[in-house]
Order: sequence, then C-alpha cells, then structure tokens
Amino acid sequence: MQDQQKAYLYAFATVFFWSTVASAFKLSLRFLDPVQLLFVANLVSVTVLLLVLIVQNKTYLLLAVSRRELARSAVLGILNPFLYYLVLFKAYDLLPAQEAQPLNYTWAIALTLLSVPLLKQRVTRQELLAICISYFGVLIIATRGDPLALRFDSALGVTLALSSTVIWAVYWIYNTKDRRDPVVSLFLNFLLGLPFVTVAVFALSDFAVGGVAGLLGAAYVGIFEMGLAFVFWLNALRLTKSTAQIANLIFFSPFLSLIFIHFLVGEEIRVSTILGLIFIVAGNVLQRLGKNTAPPQAVAD
Repeated sequence: MQDQQKAYLYAFATVFFWSTVASAFKLSLRFLDPVQLLFVANLVSVTVLLLVLIVQNKTYLLLAVSRRELARSAVLGILNPFLYYLVLFKAYDLLPAQEAQPLNYTWAIALTLLSVPLLKQRVTRQELLAICISYFGVLIIATRGDPLALRFDSALGVTLALSSTVIWAVYWIYNTKDRRDPVVSLFLNFLLGLPFVTVAVFALSDFAVGGVAGLLGAAYVGIFEMGLAFVFWLNALRLTKSTAQIANLIFFSPFLSLIFIHFLVGEEIRVSTILGLIFIVAGNVLQRLGKNTAPPQAVAD
C-alpha cells in the first residue's frame, strides 16, 4: 500500500474516532460524574500511550528527558488533560451533546484570538470575518435558533464549552514550543497531569466508579480520544504528500458526530444546531484559507 493511501486510512480512522467521542462523553456521563470520567480516561490513556511508545521502540527517549522538560510537562499536564477535559466534561454534563460538540469546535478561532497577545501575531480582516461568522454560529446554537432573544438554557454550560476552547488554545500554543517527540510529550503531559486529576477526585468526587457501562465508556475515551486518535493523526500527516488534503478531512467530523449523537445518544438534532454548525465550520474554513497547516490533536470533540 502506498504512503498516501495509508495516510488516508489513518486520517479517516481519526475522523471516525473524533466523530464518536461526543457520544461517548455523553453516554459515559450517565454513569460517571465529570471528574470520575476524567480519572478513568486519563489512566487508560497513559497506559495506551506507553504501549504505543513500547511498540514504536521509543521508551529510551523517556530516559533523556531533563528536569526542566519534566516541569514543563507538569505545567502542560495541568492544562491538558486536567483543566481542559474537566471543563469540557462538565460542559457536556450540562448541555446536550449536539450543543457542546459544535461549541468546542471553535477552538481554532480561540487560537487565532489568543495568538495576538501570546504570540504577538496580527489578525487579518479575513480572520476577523471568520471569527464573527463562527461566533454567530455559536450564538445560534446556544440560543437554539433565537439569537436576538439571547436566552440560554444553560449559560454555565455554554461558558464552560467556550472556556474549554481557550484552555486548549493556550495548551496548543505552548505545546508547539516543545521539540520532543510528540508521543513522548503527550505521554508525559498526561502522566504528570494524572496526580492533579487524582486530587480532584478526592476533593470533588469519589472513586466509587461502579458499573461496567461507565467504565467501558471512559476506557473508550481514554483509548481513542486521548490516545490513538492523536497517534493516527500524526501518522497521517507524516505519510501524506499533501497536508492540506488530510487536514481538510477534519471538517467532516462535526457533521458525522451529529449522526452518532442522534442514533447513539438519542437526541433529536435541531435545525438550529445544523445551521449554527455550518456557520462555525464556514468560519473555520475561511480562517484557514491559504494556510497549508494541519490542526492539532483532538479538535472535533
């Protein structure tokens, strides 16, 4: 099989995983609270990423990590998985999956906004237009098709969903400065983020995560959302002859996600959700026009 064919297979697998995780979040939260879900998923993801490193014969790279790099991983681990997923899972707990998933998809717009103060970049008129288009889509979804009324069923849920995009954008900006192997970096971030997640369980919840269904859902999140999707995406980008072609496949993910949400979670997908998502995706496309860059790890939750 040619490298480009392998790239597409890895990319399609990744898009499939990203399309299913919103349903996995919502189904798992029927049995676990957000902190418990994060703890189990984080524990599983660390195990999966370690196995990936063993299979790739990269465990020796862990021995070369300096104390400074470990400290950096600990800080990044606070951002992701600890804060990012804690906020995201709580948003999913408060909102229908069909609302939380598209709102989280605005991370790319948050990244553009934060690049101004953090990276001293300038925002073009095209990017400003893209921001306005995407956030108008957010308004349509959050108000369930009545943006002029500005009434929200869960203002806290909407705030948390949008806050998760800010946390992810900050994480990605600082993670791009990491020159280590990306799988090694993610493994250490998740490993060193686990103690903070564990403390959160003691402080905010408990370890009584009874029930096979919840554990299986959390394991699915840990294996695919936090683990293999990232590795598969890296492989797709490494093998492809055109990063743009592979990266553009990501725009199928939020629409496929709505199909899974309907059939697996049982939500009736509202017209306002589809319309708002179209605006959000249109803003993302406009923001990326002319850029031959690929999006980071988990962008379609």
